[in-house]
Amino acid sequence: MTRSRPFSEPRDQPEFLPDRNLDKTVPTRLTELGWRIHLIAEEFPDDAQDIPHEAWIAYGLERGWHPLCKDGRIKTRAHERQPLVDEAGVLFYLDNQQLPIAEMVRRIHAAQDEIYRVAARKGPAAYAIGADGLRLTWS
Repeated sequence: MTRSRPFSEPRDQPEFLPDRNLDKTVPTRLTELGWRIHLIAEEFPDDAQDIPHEAWIAYGLERGWHPLCKDGRIKTRAHERQPLVDEAGVLFYLDNQQLPIAEMVRRIHAAQDEIYRVAARKGPAAYAIGADGLRLTWS
């Protein structure tokens, strides 16, 4: 049997657009671990400092990329979650905004299988990434 990709690479690996609040280190480390990441700084000028949440989320979702952040309050603000509704998107966020970078990376990567399974489904939905994996917090 011939494989066109390495055995460990998922067939339909999802892509992610992390918010700038994750710093550049978290997306870089996830990329090193094999995640398909699009840096917000490469998509918007000035590291998207003047881009509202709903704009970068919509931008990513329109391209099939899943938003990844540490601000779970997005799901509580109607105008910020509207792109999730419009695009049937799924938002992933860390359930603790005070984590060190290494722990952010560890939690996200530890939940990779769950995140990939959920990303394959349609939303709208928001999932918290915690120490014990994913938890649905809005749909």
